[in-house]
Amino acid sequence: MKFKLIDRVIEQSADRIVAVKNVTSSEEYLADHFPTFPVLPGVMMLETLVQAGRLLLCGGLEPHHGDDVPLVMARARNVRYGNMVRPGETLEVEVTLKSKKNGQWNLVGIGRVQGAVAVQGKFDLAPLPVKKEI
Repeated sequence: MKFKLIDRVIEQSADRIVAVKNVTSSEEYLADHFPTFPVLPGVMMLETLVQAGRLLLCGGLEPHHGDDVPLVMARARNVRYGNMVRPGETLEVEVTLKSKKNGQWNLVGIGRVQGAVAVQGKFDLAPLPVKKEI
């Protein structure tokens, strides 16, 4: 199942993107997380940063970067969670490109809800390794 989490790009430059994810009560994963206290799962907050990073690198064409190889998260580090994001709230994410090394793009992202940090961390995106036919 694929989730498109970015609802709108607010601003974008060559090395920075700001986008929003509007959390609604109709999102199916909220029914289980948690049944009496729905919140956006942490992994979905991180995925929102990753999707914004893909949009940044691909100039709005997700998830590829100039060819037919999709970009995937190669590594995540220093990921921390703060405030919860509940239905009816908006997660605003800001992702900045720091560098490109060894075929991977190094990015840093932060997500805020009502001005308070909900998620932050560093992550790398890389082309999906292609299996070679023998």
